[in-house]
Parts: sequence; C-alpha cells; structure tokens
Amino acid sequence: MTQKNILFIMFDQLRHDYLSCAGHPHLKTPHLDKLAAKGVRFSKCYVQSPICGPSRMSFYTGRYVHSHGASWNNFPLKVGEMTLGDHLRERGMDCWLIGKTHMKADDPGMERLGITHDSIIGARVSECGFDIFERDDGLWGEGPAGFYDKRRSPYNAYLKSKGYDAENPWLHNANAGLDEKGDIASGWFLRHSDKAANIDERDSETPWLTGRAMDFIAKKASENARPWLCHLSYIKPHWPYIVPAPYHTMYGKDDLIKVVRNPSEKDDPHPVYAAFMDTEVSRNFSRDEVRETVLPAYMGLIKQADDQMGRLFDWLEAEGQMDNTVIVVTSDHGDYMGDHWLGEKDLFHDPSVRVPLIIYDPSPEADGTRGTVCDALVESIDLAATFVDMVGDVPEHILEGRSLWPFLQGKKPESWREFAVSEYDYSATPQAKVLDVDPRLARLFMLVDERWKCIFADGGFRPMLFDLLNDPNELNDLGGSGDHGDIIDMFQARFSAWARRPSQRTTVGHDALIKSRDGTSEPVGIFIGIWQEDDKPAEMSAKARGKDARSE
Repeated sequence: MTQKNILFIMFDQLRHDYLSCAGHPHLKTPHLDKLAAKGVRFSKCYVQSPICGPSRMSFYTGRYVHSHGASWNNFPLKVGEMTLGDHLRERGMDCWLIGKTHMKADDPGMERLGITHDSIIGARVSECGFDIFERDDGLWGEGPAGFYDKRRSPYNAYLKSKGYDAENPWLHNANAGLDEKGDIASGWFLRHSDKAANIDERDSETPWLTGRAMDFIAKKASENARPWLCHLSYIKPHWPYIVPAPYHTMYGKDDLIKVVRNPSEKDDPHPVYAAFMDTEVSRNFSRDEVRETVLPAYMGLIKQADDQMGRLFDWLEAEGQMDNTVIVVTSDHGDYMGDHWLGEKDLFHDPSVRVPLIIYDPSPEADGTRGTVCDALVESIDLAATFVDMVGDVPEHILEGRSLWPFLQGKKPESWREFAVSEYDYSATPQAKVLDVDPRLARLFMLVDERWKCIFADGGFRPMLFDLLNDPNELNDLGGSGDHGDIIDMFQARFSAWARRPSQRTTVGHDALIKSRDGTSEPVGIFIGIWQEDDKPAEMSAKARGKDARSE
C-alpha cells in the first residue's frame, strides 16, 4: 500500500442519524455527504463505551475497555498501555493531536517508573501517545472549587488574543449568549440554547480547531515531514448546547426528528434503566419544550461542523493534499436527546452507542467502493487496526480490533465478527448508590448482532434484550419476558467466550507461541524429559557432553 497521511477526525457527541447521508430529513450536511460519496460509509459502527473517556481510550489503544481499564472519565490510562502513537511511530508514521482526548495521565505510575512529564517519553505517555500540536479538551467550566480542567486553556488564550476580555471567555463568550438585559445567558442552562453565542462565529471552537489543523498540515508540508496521522478531535457538538449566529436560527422545532419513546417503556422497566430515567438530565430532556429548545442548537452545531468540513476539504484540494490523505470521520459516542426518556448517553440504545463512520481512501484500490454503504458490524477499535495496517503488520495480540481495509477495497474478509461489544462501568455514578450496587458490580455489557441486542447487568439484575428486526427502535425490552431464554443463553455463551480471551497477553505474539509449541525455539541447551544424549542431534547437545575440564 502506498504510504499516505491520515486525517482522523472525531466529533464529540455526534449521533449516527444526524447526518443527511444517514437519512436525517431536515439537517443537510453536504460536505460530509460529499466525503461519503468519495469513500465508504459504515452504517453499523459501535463504540466500546457510551462515555467519553473510556470510549476514546478504546479508539486510541485499539482495545476494549475490559482490557485497557480506563473505564470512566478521568480514570487514568495506565502506564505501559500501548497507543496509536506507539504502533505508528515504530512503523515510520508520526502521530499528532489537535483538540481533545479526555485522557488523564497515570501520574502515580509515571512517578513509580521515574518518567518525567517533560521528557519525550513522559510527554507522550501523559498525552495518550500523541505528540501535541494543540490540546484543548473544551471543558473549562468553573465553580467555587475552581476550574473543572486544571490545565491551561489554549482556546481561552486564543480568545483573549482576539480581544475577548472576560476572565473565562470559553464560559462567558463561546458558550453563553446575552439575555434581554445584556447579562450572561450561559449555555449550561438549557433554556438559553436558542440564543446566539456571544462570539464571532469564526472565533468559536469548531472554526478555531479547523484553522489549527490547516496550520499543522501546512507546517508538515513545508518541512517535507515523514508521513503523519493527525487526530483532529473536535469539542462540539458536545454540550453546552449553544451556537453562534447565524446557526442559532437555522432550525426550529419543525425540523426535529420525531422523538423515539413510548409510555410502555416506563412500565416495570429494568432497574438500571429506571435509575437513569430518573435523573435530572433525563427528566428535563423528556419535556418537549426542552427538546424543542436544545435540538435546534445541536443541529446548528452540526451544520457549523459540516461547513467547517467544507472549508477544510476545499483547502486540502487547493493545497494538493486531498489525493495524499486518508480521511476518517467519526464520533466518540452519541446522545439520547430525550429518546427513550433519557438525556446524556449512559445506556446502550442506538442513539448512544452507534456512531457515524466515513472513510475516504484516495488510492486506486478503493475506486470500486466509492459511495457505498457497508453494513458489517464494526467496532471503534477497528480504526486503530486499520491505521496500523496502512503502514505495517498489525500486532493482533495487542490490537483487538480488525482492519477495515478489505471493505474499502471491495474484498470481503474470509470471516468477520458475529457481534459487537460495548461496556459501561457506572460505579462512580449516583445511580450505583441509588441501586445499592457494590462498585465492583456496577457494570453493564452490551452485545449486539445483526438481529439482537443483549445487555448483561452485574449485581443480580436480569438481562435486557431487544429484537432489532421486529423492534428497530428498541422500545420493547424482552429480557424479562421468559420467552427468549435460548437467545439470552446464546449471548451468555458469547459473552463468556469474549471475557475469556487472552487480552492481557500483550508481550508475546501469536507467531512466537506457534514457534514455541512446534519445538522450534532457539537451541539454547535446555532439555526437558530427555532419556539419553543420542535422543537429540549431536550438535544440539554438544555443550552438555564431552570431557570434564578437571580430568584433562
């Protein structure tokens, strides 16, 4: 495969069904549609967790949450966990970040091993394996205890350089409007989502990061640098839900997709589901006035993102980079937005765990698949394997995903997964306390195949089960019906086999094990259970035979 650069674009909290190429009837995203027409759109891509941090750690390690262990936001990714940067650099490709990762460094682990943050290794270990061009996680909330994110905000520094005088312009300008008295109307409060953010649109977060990506690509081109992966990781359309003019008035309640929920879902729901329905965010998003105020802003943020994709793609064309760059667009998870009586993204219905995925490969080998839709079950960890496959061999004993290159080149793999997996450790949430679940048992595991979606809940709870063929909107939980024991047993067997995989055996590869068990290991003079010298070739045992040196 001819070596190319990779532009790995991730949006935060972008639902799979909020692109026009995925069927949204009102929200037009022509630039992403154009990219999909030049590449392949994967219609069934599932993230490995519905929560930002653990989902992203799976994207960046190519491993399930069960393997990397960073199972909740701000749970550190342990030192020693290999990342995209580790795999790509040793195969001749650099790995850079522009935007957010939601990664927390394993400071105690680094200290124990004597790794300092200001060393090259320490900087990469503490930044999820990336070299940093611009990192900003875009969560500069501030309260009585100070900032949520204790680091310096490059975006706030940028806004101050542009003349925004607020102490925290991320909070007071980019994510707030003004009320009729001229006072701050913060986007944290959903009633203000219909206001225009108090910022020039070109200074808002998505245009800023797009410009930084263009700066990076131009710099690398001028340096004649070796191939690179650039992870352009956008902050939006994540909350706070507020967008600058003119995007704040582009959509109204008549443009919204009909909410997916049914009163029957509240009749004897699964206890974990009931606990998450009974949160303030879920109760609020279950109100029509909230959806009708917030979703137009969410759609405006997506429309702005699509316009910025047009700006970026046009620039790549003008710079002669479009034919030399693989472009991937996806999201770290979705959002319920009132579907199933839920807000946020805490469970496993499709609005939460199914994400958009478009891959454009400019190489001639992909000409036969341009504009196609692939319905195979894809997991977010497949992207790491795909990127590594682009530049070298895939270490299958470490990367748990599978390369998508065969699909891009119209070659159906000999075998493919029967089901996809997603996980949720909710031990740190108030819902675990409400349910009186031991933190060690506050875990959910979703397995989905072409027809069924099954969720197992530790802590003595029954499974949840949805028939996606007859109930594609996932409104009828069959897990407690007693009529689908054979389906649940099938998923239990799959879950058991998946959980027993040798995911922690990452230091010895498959080929080494084959060589060892075939008896073809290096001849280093170790003989176990051999009766006599002649049972092995003379040259193998020569060092263990001969005259005693003292008798000569």
